[in-house]
Amino acid sequence: MNEAVVATEVRLLEGPNLYFTSPAVKIMLSMPAYLEAPATTVKAITESLGMRARVGQPGTVQRQAFLGRFAQHLIRAIAKASGTSRVGVRVRAGAGPADVVVAAVWRRRNRARIVGDSLAPLLCQLISGADPQPLIDAVATQMRAAGPGDRPTAITPRIPVASITGTNGKTTTTRLLAHMCMTAGKRTAWSSTDGVVVMGTMVESGDYSGPAGARGVLETPELEIGVLETARGGLLLRGMGVTHNDVSVVTNVSADHLGMQGIDTLDQLAEVKAIITTVTKPDGWTVLNGEDPRVWAMHARSKGRPFAFALDPTTPALREAIEAGGRGITISDGDITILAPGGMRQKVLPLTDVPATLSGLSVHNIANVLAATAAGVGLGLPMEAVVEALRDFNPDDRLNPGRMNIYTLPIAGGTVSVMLDLAHNEAGLAALLDVARGLTAPGGRVFLALGTAGDRTDDILQALGQIAGQRADHVVIGHKEHYLRGRTTAEFEGHFGAGLALAGVGEVASHPNELAALQALVEHAAAGDVVAVMTHEQRTQMLDWLTGHGATADGASDIRRKVTAAQGKHERESDFAALGELPDHGERVAMAAALYGQLPQDPRAAYEYAGALDAAGREAQAVPLYEAALAAGLPEPHRHRARVQLASSLRNLDRPLEAIALLDQLASERPESAAIVAFRALARVDAGAAGPVVADLIDALLARSADEDANLYRHALSAYTAQLRDEARAATTDD
Repeated sequence: MNEAVVATEVRLLEGPNLYFTSPAVKIMLSMPAYLEAPATTVKAITESLGMRARVGQPGTVQRQAFLGRFAQHLIRAIAKASGTSRVGVRVRAGAGPADVVVAAVWRRRNRARIVGDSLAPLLCQLISGADPQPLIDAVATQMRAAGPGDRPTAITPRIPVASITGTNGKTTTTRLLAHMCMTAGKRTAWSSTDGVVVMGTMVESGDYSGPAGARGVLETPELEIGVLETARGGLLLRGMGVTHNDVSVVTNVSADHLGMQGIDTLDQLAEVKAIITTVTKPDGWTVLNGEDPRVWAMHARSKGRPFAFALDPTTPALREAIEAGGRGITISDGDITILAPGGMRQKVLPLTDVPATLSGLSVHNIANVLAATAAGVGLGLPMEAVVEALRDFNPDDRLNPGRMNIYTLPIAGGTVSVMLDLAHNEAGLAALLDVARGLTAPGGRVFLALGTAGDRTDDILQALGQIAGQRADHVVIGHKEHYLRGRTTAEFEGHFGAGLALAGVGEVASHPNELAALQALVEHAAAGDVVAVMTHEQRTQMLDWLTGHGATADGASDIRRKVTAAQGKHERESDFAALGELPDHGERVAMAAALYGQLPQDPRAAYEYAGALDAAGREAQAVPLYEAALAAGLPEPHRHRARVQLASSLRNLDRPLEAIALLDQLASERPESAAIVAFRALARVDAGAAGPVVADLIDALLARSADEDANLYRHALSAYTAQLRDEARAATTDD
């Protein structure tokens, strides 16, 4: 045992915090001597202090509980000796059996610092048998001699303030709420992980989601409303930057930054996020995600009136908020709708009129819109200003940089969509891929540059890899040099790779930075594909590169057009659907011919007619129609299908070499397609290349397998496939 008692951390929290709604000194203690000391020794110390307590036997749960009570008693004894009759003190269990966290309210800096620095040495002296009262008096004397010192730096706002926190969506919600305030004509400043912004102009760049951001906002001259993004780091390390707020917003709580600063579980993280709700004014509003149980539970400790938001209008929290005299906000019949007591319902506007929702694709942004709307109403903004702001807030790099920014990039043969988003955890990646898939043209693919910061747990990194492997069609790793945070790139690749393997994905390429990953993905993308990048450090460089290659930012109408195209809709879609349901080949050919006659220039009609003829065994008539449809610009997914079906028809017409040429091209474009591998194998068998066919099928099987046997015998099987190809080449030479 090196030290009887060690203070592993002494920290002055300047504002509301995890322990009190007032500033507090936090002392993390390791007390192994007290945990293991004989009961008689510990009992003697408590009696010398006039403390009645059950100390328990060494190492027991009862002894662990005693450690906190003893530290609490000692701080109160010091306060009393220094002339303070009452002081708030709370304790929490630490990470280990001997660890304790004790917090006490403070009003003057010097005295608080002396208490924090003196507690561990005092505990050491007591366990060594020293008389307690002279020691306590000495600390009290030191406090009086040092003078009171400065007061806490947390600001008491004189204007309306909204505090916003959550694992995901807090920056977007902050920006949208600030946009509402400015639209209402209020001089507005806000802080976020990007910086301090006054009326849309960045005045300080950097991460200002803590107390420094609050000060930067509230010191703005002639300010009328302040909006403060409030992250867990600032709450834990310094406390809130303000003593109260008029509106608090909690978007959600999900796994992120666990294992840091004593926060190891989701429940503990929820406690941290809840801090902002504990200082909401009684006549203010606490805006909470009613579909997240940990978030909704926060209303029990908040003095503010509850305002629940939920996408599902049947969510119980909506009813509970209204029954408590609060409000609810949800989506009803496609409209953003506010619910009030007495069955009152106020429609705000249709969801389709809100660009931030990306035409309804972005579920998490719908939640952010509901949260911001509730906060705007809670701040007393006119409803017409709220509606105008919702219609006007486009999620682009001007109003919401780094959050679901979408661009159209010209490439050979068409365009691809590029998405840049600060997806940093599982929920963020899932949301990014939801939107990416919704923008992908029929038959198109989703490409992903996977990466995050190094202060995530191994489990989270593996989970990100698994989500990427399950949801994206092609994945590369884009490293982030300035966000390694103690890890190596090899560690990232190992953990991401383990998750990808769980999704059945083998090794993937890695790139030194985000820009290189983007460039590599664009090089392999085809028209209609979506390239998504989890960006943290090179958003500006990537934007410059995109602009330099002719990319343009998507507006609401561009996104709506892509969503419609992604759904593969045609004005005669119902007729084409009916065509596919006809069981009789003759009837189907007749109906397809009639449609083609009505739409002679329409490539989709030509394709459907060709497919009907093909299914009826009339390949010779189908082939020129397939070719005509392709030449006329048949869009995906039908373009891809037409090429596959054309190759199959060519094979059936004893034209295997033409089929192989087309299938070789398709295989290079979509190496992941097992169907193309199979069709190509059939065509090559017809062309007399059985050995290479078997080799191709083995290679395709190995590329799609990550089981133990495949990994164990991969080298041997690859050698056999090489032998088959060598034998085929030798046979050709001999002939």
